[in-house]
Amino acid sequence: MFNNIYKGKKVFLTGHTGFKGSWLALWLTKLGAEVCGYSLEPNTMPSMFEELNVEEKIAKSVIGNILDSGKLEQAILDFKPDIVFHLAAQPLVRLSYSEPLLTYQTNVIGTLNVLLAAQKCDSVKAFVNVTTDKCYENKEINRGYKEDEPMGGYDMYSSSKGCVELMSSSFRRSFLQTEKGYAMATARAGNVIGGGDWALDRLIPDCVRYINAEQKIEIRNPIAVRPWQHVLEPLSGYLLLGQKLLEDGKKYAEGFNFGPNEESVLKVAEVAQKVVDNYGKGEVVVYKRDDLHEANLLMLNIEKAEKVLGWSPTYTADVAIARTVDWYKHFYTQDIDMYEFTLKQIQEYEESIKWNKNYVIR
Repeated sequence: MFNNIYKGKKVFLTGHTGFKGSWLALWLTKLGAEVCGYSLEPNTMPSMFEELNVEEKIAKSVIGNILDSGKLEQAILDFKPDIVFHLAAQPLVRLSYSEPLLTYQTNVIGTLNVLLAAQKCDSVKAFVNVTTDKCYENKEINRGYKEDEPMGGYDMYSSSKGCVELMSSSFRRSFLQTEKGYAMATARAGNVIGGGDWALDRLIPDCVRYINAEQKIEIRNPIAVRPWQHVLEPLSGYLLLGQKLLEDGKKYAEGFNFGPNEESVLKVAEVAQKVVDNYGKGEVVVYKRDDLHEANLLMLNIEKAEKVLGWSPTYTADVAIARTVDWYKHFYTQDIDMYEFTLKQIQEYEESIKWNKNYVIR
């Protein structure tokens, strides 16, 4: 996988205690990488990081805040990584309404801290900077946004990620053009689903909570349209992008979208019903929305990732939802080792890549 580039490589991963970070830490370790994670303590109960004992599976785990620039810098200098994957963030739209300052500090200043710390470490050759599809100025048009379209954002989370994209572009042009500068690219993904996510105000984790509490599933915005993808889809994009940055340097130091195909762009109500169908129980109801703004339509154009990187989505939304529900069902019935089951799902995804005629393995 990924031209065996990660075998023996030292990888510094921020946000490793989170949902996506835990999956990426395990996948990198499976690929033979030596992983150092840097993150706050897990902020959900339960958490995938703790339930699968991810700390014991990686080389090193540092609990710290990316706003603590001194501790962050020392962690990177001590580890001497070859590549940095920056996932740490305040990732929730609705939380950004109650915590706007924290959202901007974490997402903008925190990212700048990681970029600067990596700049001081001579071993760093590549940097994958993860943002979001919500970084675009969303006009709710019926097509996917391309990488060169304007940044923006209605809510504070979305606009903070737009700022991260602008800041990252400026940082690249200001400081990374020399021979010593590392190759840094940004990665934008859509609504990610998968087992092990227990964050609040996310559709499938909320559905799972309601089902296991034997309550009706309440959803806010049933007609909102989102691109749904299994967590391993964008992670495969990040890993492929990291491979290209390590192999060919600054040729790939740009922004890339990693989203699903058009048939995986579904309404919230459709996804909730598919969760119920796969779980075999539950009932979906709609309750009155609050006054907080949420986008009704947001899609990504992924032609650049397909043409430039050779990446393309592998799972349909139906497969992604089925794999996600399967993970939660096993977790709550406690009938299987969830670490081994998670590795099995990664292996199954790797096999699906091999059968994906559009995915170019170099």
